[in-house]
Amino acid sequence: MQEPIEYFFEKYGIDLKSINQIVCGEKYVAVLLKNGKVGVCATLDNYVNIDVRDLKIPDIKNIQHRIVLNAYFNAVFNYQNEYDATIDIFDEIDFKKYNSIVMIGFFQSLVKKFENDKIALKIFDKAVQDDKLTAMSDQISEVAKADALILSSTSVFNNTFLDLVNATNENCDIYTLGPSTILNKEMFQYRNIKFLFGSIFELNDVNTLKIIQHGGGTKQFLPFMDKVYLNYE
Repeated sequence: MQEPIEYFFEKYGIDLKSINQIVCGEKYVAVLLKNGKVGVCATLDNYVNIDVRDLKIPDIKNIQHRIVLNAYFNAVFNYQNEYDATIDIFDEIDFKKYNSIVMIGFFQSLVKKFENDKIALKIFDKAVQDDKLTAMSDQISEVAKADALILSSTSVFNNTFLDLVNATNENCDIYTLGPSTILNKEMFQYRNIKFLFGSIFELNDVNTLKIIQHGGGTKQFLPFMDKVYLNYE
């Protein structure tokens, strides 16, 4: 099976004429479409300096192109759905029913909620140093044992998504998470994906674009972001 960026690009392509602006910041990239819809993708400290002309022939193996394509697909797909509610993953999912929870990507505010409710989890993040993290060498073996996987959607652009998803056992529930999430129901074709937790913004959200342009991240544009989700039906 193709990984998501390649899959969506081959199926839908990219309409360069629909893009109004690409905003490249230190922590995020945003794509603003001419219809006002905004899509974002984290950079994970990858340098990105791309404009529309660079995407005439996108290179699926180029990390800068992948980040911008991820943001573009967010802008295109994330507004095509009807969402029942604006809600946080911790309020929607009863994590107490699981015995072995793994988190890929250190979602600090979410980790605090797990700690407050005394729910154990193993956390992996190769870009962060924290005593709460488990050694990266144990990642695949712990994912294979998990009955719940909270998976950062940055795994899509950095091309680790398929390896992690395919490492899960058949009884694992996967929840993708983060503003980078591509909210398209075709993501449920991948193994064990149960919920897609992502974000949408107001049309022509100047505040978020300025925050990203000046190096801000999720904490800064959180007030302008709606947390939404799709679930497997």
